[in-house]
Amino acid sequence: MIGSGGTNYILENLKMKYVYDYMFHLLNEYAKLLTFQPTIPRGAIEVCSESMACSVEGLQKSFMVESMVNSPSNTPPCAMPSPYKPETLKEILQEKENLTQQVKTKGVTNILV
Repeated sequence: MIGSGGTNYILENLKMKYVYDYMFHLLNEYAKLLTFQPTIPRGAIEVCSESMACSVEGLQKSFMVESMVNSPSNTPPCAMPSPYKPETLKEILQEKENLTQQVKTKGVTNILV
């Protein structure tokens, strides 16, 4: 029961499209940190998904075709929910602003006493 539930979850939610989207965004962010200009080496051969999938058959080919992605997603790979409810976050930010104003007007020593 638990094993089949886990398998179903993986099959439905861990699709290669999501993995490729994550890799695409990760590599793009990493590329912004590079300090050198990459070049294509002499003798390099371009490999495309069609040329890779044409030479295989059976289950391997079906997995390759299923995992093929034609273009990256326009959305980030994942969106983390906020750890705070909007009202709580507003209260925290307001308290921070109040403390900042107190430090500016009264000085640090008066607030700590």
